[in-house]
Amino acid sequence: MDLTTLKTFRPAEYEDAADAYRATGDIAGTAKDTIDQQVAAALRDRLEGEAATAALVQLKHLSRNFHYAQTGCGLVSTALNGFAHDMGAARRKLMAALEDARAAGCTVGADGSVTYPAGGDAPEGGTVRGTDGPASPMAAALYRQSAEAHPNPHHGRALELAQRIADALAEAAEADARWAPRLRALRADDDLTVSHADWKDAHTDRSGLRAAAGDYLASLPQPPRGGTPQDNAAWWQGLTAEQRSAWLSLHPALVGAMDGLPAAVRDEANRVVLNEHLARTRLALDAVPEPPADRWTWTTTGLTPTRTPTPEYLAWQREHGERYLALQNALKGMESIQRRFDQTGERGLPEAYLLGFDPEGNGRAIIATGNPDTAHHQAVYVPGTTSNLSSFGEGIDRMENVWRVAQVEARGESVSTIAWYGYDAPQDVTRDAPFRHYANDGAPAFRRFLDGMEASRMDGSPTHRTVIGHSYGTTLVGAAADRGKLDTDDVITVGSPGVTVPKAEELDAPTGHVWNQEARGDIVPDLGRFGHGGHDRDGLWTVPSDERFGAHQMTTDTKGHSGYWDEDTESLRNQAKVVAGRYGSVRLEA
Repeated sequence: MDLTTLKTFRPAEYEDAADAYRATGDIAGTAKDTIDQQVAAALRDRLEGEAATAALVQLKHLSRNFHYAQTGCGLVSTALNGFAHDMGAARRKLMAALEDARAAGCTVGADGSVTYPAGGDAPEGGTVRGTDGPASPMAAALYRQSAEAHPNPHHGRALELAQRIADALAEAAEADARWAPRLRALRADDDLTVSHADWKDAHTDRSGLRAAAGDYLASLPQPPRGGTPQDNAAWWQGLTAEQRSAWLSLHPALVGAMDGLPAAVRDEANRVVLNEHLARTRLALDAVPEPPADRWTWTTTGLTPTRTPTPEYLAWQREHGERYLALQNALKGMESIQRRFDQTGERGLPEAYLLGFDPEGNGRAIIATGNPDTAHHQAVYVPGTTSNLSSFGEGIDRMENVWRVAQVEARGESVSTIAWYGYDAPQDVTRDAPFRHYANDGAPAFRRFLDGMEASRMDGSPTHRTVIGHSYGTTLVGAAADRGKLDTDDVITVGSPGVTVPKAEELDAPTGHVWNQEARGDIVPDLGRFGHGGHDRDGLWTVPSDERFGAHQMTTDTKGHSGYWDEDTESLRNQAKVVAGRYGSVRLEA
């Protein structure tokens, strides 16, 4: 990096290019949304047949292309702004040194040297240069002492200016060397197919940009550390378009997880995280050898033949089985989310919003059917024991069914139903479910999420919110109310083993707004009475189906622990009526 190059560098040119890329990305994002929420949705709602199916496949590919273009343009825009920021900082240091040199009567050469005039006891001036790289403290002290002892008083000032110039040039050279390979890496392959490899490459590019953009990111308004959803909302509202783009491009997982941000913003961020993780999972699974075709053989012990694993299958199981199963389960959950996106429009189903996604551990995900930021009625479903990312499709289906009935019951008002898989649920009924710590640990996140649903309604309009807990999910709902404020208007407990509080009014809903369902053949409430959650803080074995708890007992015509959301059932209709605020038409047990 030489003085002339840095002096003539124009950060605005790169910032203008960044704005153009961001605008292009916005256009691509709008095109993606139009395809998904209007064109494809209308096609699913109105047409059937081979031609419609083929058209939907092509529209899905086109939407995927636009999404990849949107993501790529965001990365390029942020990289250009980061490069302009770092080079601009070095240039400002150079220009300040040049101005100070002019004021001091010094001349700066093209090589960064500084020539100073005669003065003091020295009849002549001289020329000095700065040193490359930081000097040791001792060397710097000796350098200053030498400058102060020089007979020409301008000598020391010139040395300082020369060093400032050298430092600015070194800073610019370092920034150029750091950003150049990152910018060169931001190129897609030349085919027209967005593959899993492309999304994996986008993830790699993002990691590289984060490493390069430390100073740039540090210059932006930082997310509130440990802030409330209201703090998060205020932070996001205060950002410029460039700053929002930078955070979305470099830290989509952080943005997507922030309660209080608009649903559309969280959805945009989390879809990027989802696509990248889905791609990496699919590629990782493809790299694992398939299990042997011959998995079983028959052996005879005495007179009884017994089916046993083949030696080849046992060897494969030891080496690859655990990882193969984990990848398959993760992929199953992610594909259920993508399947929900692809169902928008079917029987009038509205767009989906991915409000949370984290594949680590058992996995977590939050998806809304309908926009919760504008809906008149919200329903938030909390699942129970054994829920994890691989079973997320079950929660999505249940909340789709609630939405379809509640939207009719709401009589023109909008409804949003949310599947909240946002905690580490117990994974074993006998080993894990009897313990309260899963609920206690997950309760703060649930309260924050509900508070965030309130904070993200930027117009301040009120909404009617219903919390629906199923099985151990009701225990979490109770723990959330017991240890803080539950921001809800109604609570529905379904197949509950216990909610940790002894009375319905302690669930923070208004008096008379706690509802319960218990189906014939559902053994979970009975299990709760014997220690699987029913023991509340006062030592009572109380579950919501007990009379002393004080909940409305809704008519339930389904059987077992998992049928409460079956279509065309009284169980489902009663839940939907509560969600829509149609209390007078809810049927209660005699």
